[in-house]
Amino acid sequence: MALAAPLGMSALASCGTAGPGQARAGEASIWYLSTQPQEGIRQAGVEAFNAANPDGKLALTFFQNDAYKAKIKTAIGADQAPTMIWTWGGGGLREYVRNGQVDDLTDWFAENPAVKDKRFAPSFGAATIDGRIYAVPCENVSPIVFYYNKDLFAQVGAQPPTTWNELMALVPVFNNAGIAPMSLGGQSRWTSMMWLEYLLDRIGGSEVFETIAGGEKDGWSHPAVTEALTKIQDFIRAGGFVNGFQSVTADSNADQALLYTGKAAMMLHGSWTYGGMKEDGGDFVPGGHLGFTTFPEVEGGVGDPAFAVGNPASYLALNSSATEEEKTIAKNYFANGLLTDADADNWITKAGSVPIVNGADAKFAGAADEEFLQFVYDLSSNAPVFAQSWDQALPPATADVLLTNIEQLFGLTITPEQWVANMNATQTS
Repeated sequence: MALAAPLGMSALASCGTAGPGQARAGEASIWYLSTQPQEGIRQAGVEAFNAANPDGKLALTFFQNDAYKAKIKTAIGADQAPTMIWTWGGGGLREYVRNGQVDDLTDWFAENPAVKDKRFAPSFGAATIDGRIYAVPCENVSPIVFYYNKDLFAQVGAQPPTTWNELMALVPVFNNAGIAPMSLGGQSRWTSMMWLEYLLDRIGGSEVFETIAGGEKDGWSHPAVTEALTKIQDFIRAGGFVNGFQSVTADSNADQALLYTGKAAMMLHGSWTYGGMKEDGGDFVPGGHLGFTTFPEVEGGVGDPAFAVGNPASYLALNSSATEEEKTIAKNYFANGLLTDADADNWITKAGSVPIVNGADAKFAGAADEEFLQFVYDLSSNAPVFAQSWDQALPPATADVLLTNIEQLFGLTITPEQWVANMNATQTS
């Protein structure tokens, strides 16, 4: 079965399916993202649900991030999507809603108030379209974190940067020591986007992207956008990223490996990578060699340094084309299979992440990853604005153009001015 699976898809985690991603009678299908340790936690949750619900099981398939994005788009268009559709919410979910492809869950939440009350209130923002809830927030909160290798900083006698100028000053310091200043999985493109998200906010404030996401004509023409694009190209030309960064992939965790093997001093990435570095990096995480902090301020910028960006949660939407039997199984999973006590414990202990469960911080005391968990909890809960990642907040067609232009910008094949013009052309109003 694994040999017959499409590229990027792992073997099924449940038995008795009729094919990759398909459910038999008495089952509901779900597709999840791979990469450990998240995959193991998701699989354990599904297996526990299946054991407790032998007459209403889930058929589970795993995909790598980029492979999933391509597969789900094709599947939904061909009416072959799973019962439960994994989504990041935001613009992608809005497209599903506009096309009538997912069910409105607002009334279901009203009938099951404990399901909603259990979750962080901010997690529902990206699940809500025009005042109605179309997806179930699940799993964990995932802000983008500025990581660094403490040993390498000690080696060159430096401190983590708190400003953009301090970061730029560190580039020659690490390069002269034979160490790449910054790891980046540039082939995946969305990893490069994280830099622009934070730079734009630090320079112009959160309102700039909020205006853009609202579809305002020529919204990308704000001076803060051009300044952010210029700064990142300055950083690239200075040698800020590892050589060949546009060939490094995030799905394979190659960017993380550069940090924990001492080949790169810093990395800007999602909080979910903490679990991967803990699992694959030997004593890098347990030994206290990993440092983490917030993204540097930009001198002269007006953005709040407490601002966060990333994924407020993960989301599962209900395929409107599913059978009533499948929908019943899915809703049982929504209510009783997600964010169980065992699930929350696994996200904390195995992934080093913060589940979107109110009061989850009470579980941090004495945890091996207590310091990181508290950092993420505080960053997320205290952020005056927790912005959703651009490629999820924007409509899918716009996001595709965005990622293409990011690749070209980081490859230095287009100028900031060309980038702005290309993105303005996607605006609809």
